[in-house]
Amino acid sequence: MRERSPGQLMLPISVVLVVVMMVVPAPSAVLDVLIVVNISIAVLILLVSMNVVKALEFSSFPSLLLIVTLFRLGLNVSTSRAVLTRGEAGHVIETFGSVVVGSNLVVGIVIFLILTLVQFVVISNGSGRVAEVGARFTLDAMPGKQMAIDADLSVGAIDESEARRRRKEVADEADFHGAMDGASKFVKGDAIAALVITAVNLIGGFIIGVMQMGMSFGDALQHFSLLTIGDGLVAQVPALLVSISAGLIVTRSGGTGDLGSAVFSQFGRQGQAMRNGGAVVAAMALIPGMPKAQFIVIGGGLVLLGRRLMRGSTAEFEDIVVEDVEDPVQSAQQMALDARVEPLALDLALDLVELVDTQVGGDLLERVAMLRRKLALELGFVMPSIRTRDDAGLPPNTYVIKVHGAELGRGTALPGMALAIGDELAQLPGELTRDPVFGLTAKWIPAELSMQAELVGNTVVDRTTLIVTHLAEVVRRRASRLLSRSDVKALVDGVRQSDPAVVDDLHAAHITTADVQRVLASLLDDGVAVRDLVSILEAISERAPTVRTPEGLVEAVRIQLGPAITGSLSSDGVLSTIVLDAQSESRLAERLRADDLASQIDLLPAEFDHLSRMIADAAERIAVKHRHPVLVCSTTLRPAIRRMLKPVLPGVAVVSYPEIGDHLTVDVVAVVSMGPDLTEPMNNERGPNVAA
Repeated sequence: MRERSPGQLMLPISVVLVVVMMVVPAPSAVLDVLIVVNISIAVLILLVSMNVVKALEFSSFPSLLLIVTLFRLGLNVSTSRAVLTRGEAGHVIETFGSVVVGSNLVVGIVIFLILTLVQFVVISNGSGRVAEVGARFTLDAMPGKQMAIDADLSVGAIDESEARRRRKEVADEADFHGAMDGASKFVKGDAIAALVITAVNLIGGFIIGVMQMGMSFGDALQHFSLLTIGDGLVAQVPALLVSISAGLIVTRSGGTGDLGSAVFSQFGRQGQAMRNGGAVVAAMALIPGMPKAQFIVIGGGLVLLGRRLMRGSTAEFEDIVVEDVEDPVQSAQQMALDARVEPLALDLALDLVELVDTQVGGDLLERVAMLRRKLALELGFVMPSIRTRDDAGLPPNTYVIKVHGAELGRGTALPGMALAIGDELAQLPGELTRDPVFGLTAKWIPAELSMQAELVGNTVVDRTTLIVTHLAEVVRRRASRLLSRSDVKALVDGVRQSDPAVVDDLHAAHITTADVQRVLASLLDDGVAVRDLVSILEAISERAPTVRTPEGLVEAVRIQLGPAITGSLSSDGVLSTIVLDAQSESRLAERLRADDLASQIDLLPAEFDHLSRMIADAAERIAVKHRHPVLVCSTTLRPAIRRMLKPVLPGVAVVSYPEIGDHLTVDVVAVVSMGPDLTEPMNNERGPNVAA
């Protein structure tokens, strides 16, 4: 049987005892203990609410607020019964009343009313309003947050487990603020109940004292007023502490520490403001009639404190400078590292550095790390570490993505804005632009309008998601350039541990790491993942004795991986293809020129334009059906055709006939012909160029 935790028993028992306490009279000694417990719980709740970093760290607060309010009302009922029946309710209530009332009953009543009004009018109303607004905005923002999580997951910025954690956090946040909106009504109701109970005790006690206990008018008024005010105070002081706790919880914004640390840290960075404020306070001593000593002492203290804070910031900066000057060797090494060309670099304008600063909520580096894991599973090798640095030479809000020092991506990320991508942008404020990743029509809109833009059918991404998506697309397109020889060696060493015979055959065939790198780079350049490294190395070692050209080895590997390649290009088991007619294949084969590096097809510009236009038209018909267009040709022609079409038709995959897996259904959408041979006389009897 699973062991029960203490809370599983204590809370239900406590609630039952509260109900019993409302019905069964309690001795004065027991009431004293319960009153002290009530005050202690309120103090503890206040301290916890001040020390939490996020409101969700105290997610049980709404339910706890209900239980504490119920306990306080039950205790108030018990003490009221004791006051009205016995004329006393323990030492705690009597002491509270004596201290506050003293010798002046009117002063005691006024102080009690002030405390009650402060709680009811200021704290309870303010907390309730903030809780209501917080719940409304949290629930309104929930769909947008969920879509942002889905967008991060789709681009690989986060994995599935992180997505589940974030979705749960969003749902918990919405539930918490909704519960706090309702719980705040308990605070307001508790304040009203305290006023009613106090009035009943005061009037009822006076009547009972005069008519049943035989007291004089003055004695009854003095005695029961003292007890009533004491009873009201022991209820109102804990209620006031709990109300303050509720206000602190619902007004808690983002931060990295508890409330006290955050306040002192933020004030500590404002030495100039503190010094100016001290000067203003000291100057108020010049006003006629003002107590000069107090203003001068406090104002002077603020000025001195502000100057000390400013001096501390300057000294810290000087320490950093001196450290750099005193260690020239380390500085030179750092300069050499800064001057080195990194395989992959992300340069940010100075105003975008906040995206990588975790202290202000920046999570760019964390999401880039998740992107590396995502792409490693997708491509089959780990992309190099991304060197992220600020560049004062970039225009404001600009980022640049570089591969081996060459700029391959640039975009802007405007602060406080989100990028809306879609066709329904006319009603949204902002200036039309282009999505820097795919070149789609887009518009930068205020971040608070993200939900409105999504509701009309647009896709909305924040600044960090835009940069991560752009980075992922650059890596996918340039994966072959990012695969280093060290990466290949690490991959082969990994295969050696699991399948040593494969690596032994590779060495027996005199295949070097450079040969393997060229094959893997060619595969990545064609968008083929290199996850199945064992099959790739087996195909290389098997074909190496007869074929030594990189192109021949690549084709051997593609045939080995063919079912997986064409399977990834299919949709529901159907491969939508474009094929060349037999005459066109023969003419292309005749013009094929092969060498040790790469094969090429010699075509006239008019012939190339005609062929590419026919393939583009057929590919467009396939893309309309939301399928991937695939051109199928012979193994001999495939590398040259792919190399020829990639600059103009990068979205058309080129595969050879042996790569088509027998598990797929081939749908021939179009048969493409090269058209008339411009090197020969025109033959008017030729048929059409494309047959659908």
